[in-house]
Amino acid sequence: MQPTGELHIGNYLGALANFVELARTHDCLFCVVDQHALTADHDPATLHAKTLEVAIGYLAAGIDPARSIVFVQSDVPEHTELAWYLATVTQFGELGRMTQFKDKSDTQTQNVNAALFTYPVLMAADILLYKATLVPVGEDQVQHLELARDVAHRFNTRFGEVFPLPKPRLSASARIMGTDGLRKMSKSIGNHIGMFDDESVVAAKLKHAFTDPQRQRRTDPGRPEICNMYRIHTAVTGTDALATVETGCRRAAIGCGDCKKILADSLSRRLAPIRERARELRARPVYVREVLADGASRARALARKTLGEVREHLGLARHASELAE
Repeated sequence: MQPTGELHIGNYLGALANFVELARTHDCLFCVVDQHALTADHDPATLHAKTLEVAIGYLAAGIDPARSIVFVQSDVPEHTELAWYLATVTQFGELGRMTQFKDKSDTQTQNVNAALFTYPVLMAADILLYKATLVPVGEDQVQHLELARDVAHRFNTRFGEVFPLPKPRLSASARIMGTDGLRKMSKSIGNHIGMFDDESVVAAKLKHAFTDPQRQRRTDPGRPEICNMYRIHTAVTGTDALATVETGCRRAAIGCGDCKKILADSLSRRLAPIRERARELRARPVYVREVLADGASRARALARKTLGEVREHLGLARHASELAE
């Protein structure tokens, strides 16, 4: 995750919950990708604070740093070194076809920088540096993962086998739309519900959230299958309450306000322990930094091994070390 804004329920349902499940059965690395955040205008002090906040979000959601590696991208410089090597086997046309580059170029017209264009190469390095075989991604990142697979295959074909070809892991809630019902949830758009919002704020945001446009009156039957609020329900609401919402909506037995009240209660139950854990972690910043330092050390050990193989396959000899010997 990039530390570019407040963590919201789209991040949690579309990614973090998936992370926690994977960590129970796999050897995992979870990275706060602060270098990716540099592709947009930013305040350095704010970026530093947001980086810690994303790390707190990882830990509060249930990722155990004793079992998984949790670290910050910029603490492992091997990411950017591998990105340069991978850039030599990435075609200009491939990057030009990335839909996220096109979208971001339209939204930040005053800062269409080269890093925004080469962003997917660094993302490929983030993945391939650890020889990842499974990557939890949202639907909007699948194209980037496909590029990472293509780049890995091209490197292996030209220079010898180094990288496995990673596969995507999508959660059932891979794409959570915002309260406007039109775009992916995002703080920059203002259509988000924060992971750490208190209950009154959540209720206020849900009150104005977009639902089924054809349901103008309470007596009108609804269509849960096209309602974004119902999509969030399916991720956080228990089976019995979910059945009540679906049946009540179709039969016009409950109104949109009732549906949103049930959703607010469901979100509160799901997120309350995470919010409490986050409050505890914010009071222990030294501990959080120790977790990140330990994670960076463990990540670098893996990264250096991969880079040693990459350099050898590319013919990049260690001249200085050879002379010293």
